[in-house]
Amino acid sequence: MPLHLSGLDIGLRLALTFAAGVAIGLNREATGHAAGLRTTLLVCLAASVSMIQMNLLLSVNGKTPLSFAVMDVARLPLGILTGVGFIGGGAILRRGDLLIGVTTASTIWMATVVGLCLGGGQLGLGVAATVLTVLVLWVMKAIEARLPRRGHAILSIEVKAGSKLDQLSEAELGKVELRLLDRHWDCAKAAMATRYEVRFGAAPQPLLDRLDRLAADPDVSHLDCTILKK
Repeated sequence: MPLHLSGLDIGLRLALTFAAGVAIGLNREATGHAAGLRTTLLVCLAASVSMIQMNLLLSVNGKTPLSFAVMDVARLPLGILTGVGFIGGGAILRRGDLLIGVTTASTIWMATVVGLCLGGGQLGLGVAATVLTVLVLWVMKAIEARLPRRGHAILSIEVKAGSKLDQLSEAELGKVELRLLDRHWDCAKAAMATRYEVRFGAAPQPLLDRLDRLAADPDVSHLDCTILKK
């Protein structure tokens, strides 16, 4: 890390950081996540700027004869890395036994590390980390989609009093696993409201087809199924 930075050095680091943030953030934006392109880009730039600022402060005397403390400029990027954990934590949601948003949180964390590398002048390392991150988000996602796996969904249903559908069975929805999450009587709607966690095969379409037929039942006043994403 050079002791003195020129305007060209700073411009190059910021330009590479911007490109890295866009490359990583495009995946989150394209897949519809809350922490998308702008969030990822801002996190990456914040980390880079903190490293550039630390670099600029390296030539500042850490302690004068009259001071009681030493200024440790390395704490600035470390504080950024720690603080971004709160942003990542906000991207993670827990629904029953399921955790979603972990990949988005990991992407934000990685974008921070990339920004720290590029802002600190380790351009080769930062570019390599960006390429690997993009490969993980795009290529590995395609490979992951081909692997056999089970899907998860949250099913909410409201049925009229006395209906045989007041407690769903797994047989009614096909080859699925049901777990009761919540069940209560809605006085305003005069209906039994129930929420289930549903685990189904890799393809959700058979489940959705059965739910469409179930929603047409006159005893069902409301039905909603949310497929959970990683």
